[in-house]
Amino acid sequence: MSQENCTLVHYEVKDGVAWLTLDDPPANTYTHEMMRQLDEAILKARFDVNVHVLVLTGSGEKMFCAGANINMLKTSDPTFKYFFCLHANETLSRLEQTPKLVIAALNGNTVGGGLEIAMAADLRIAKNGGAKFGLPEVSLGVLPGTGGTQRLVRIVGKSRAIELMVTGRLFGLDEARQLGLVDLVFEGEDFLGQVQAYARQFCPPGKAARAVGRIKRSVQSGAEIPFEYALALERELQQQLFQSDDAKEGLAAYVEKRAPQFKMR
Repeated sequence: MSQENCTLVHYEVKDGVAWLTLDDPPANTYTHEMMRQLDEAILKARFDVNVHVLVLTGSGEKMFCAGANINMLKTSDPTFKYFFCLHANETLSRLEQTPKLVIAALNGNTVGGGLEIAMAADLRIAKNGGAKFGLPEVSLGVLPGTGGTQRLVRIVGKSRAIELMVTGRLFGLDEARQLGLVDLVFEGEDFLGQVQAYARQFCPPGKAARAVGRIKRSVQSGAEIPFEYALALERELQQQLFQSDDAKEGLAAYVEKRAPQFKMR
């Protein structure tokens, strides 16, 4: 069956949280069609007023994503490969710039392009276990070309990023956490349920989701521009929030010593 007739990215909304699940067993490797579906799912979640958090995960118990489909790359011509990487980069940039919190729920091995996808998320939560991480593209004679070289250096620093990529070595969960590639580790069998509960805390009425989104935008955009311009962006976003009903509710609740009830307004 052609992949054009397959659902490679499942989309489901649960209590304000949009779940985007990569599904191409056994390794959830991505193709042009999967990236197209992922792009559509990101846009759908971005413009859904009932979605406040996006969670990206992989199907199965042991694999988040092992990266690009090698057979596709092996049989395609150089022009296709170039535009495939371009489209994949655009998709991950859209994920990164979506003004809603994005969580990567790493339910298993996260290597190659899978790690590149995870690094485009705002937070990475891993399932405790024997998962492997890394960017082994050098062993194929190529580099991590879906934003991997640039996002990795921003997370772990220049020399560490170079060492990880030129050796192409895989490493475990403890090192991934030490490097800052994993933010949280969840124990227990119901990993996805725990992620859902964690993500739900960033949704109204308990959290001002608009403020969460502006925090993300200030950090993501501010980190790429000169400091004085980043401060100007921060002030602009703060002014927008001060004019919102949620800010008025948050300030009133603090004064009245009660829990705020945010409405995303």
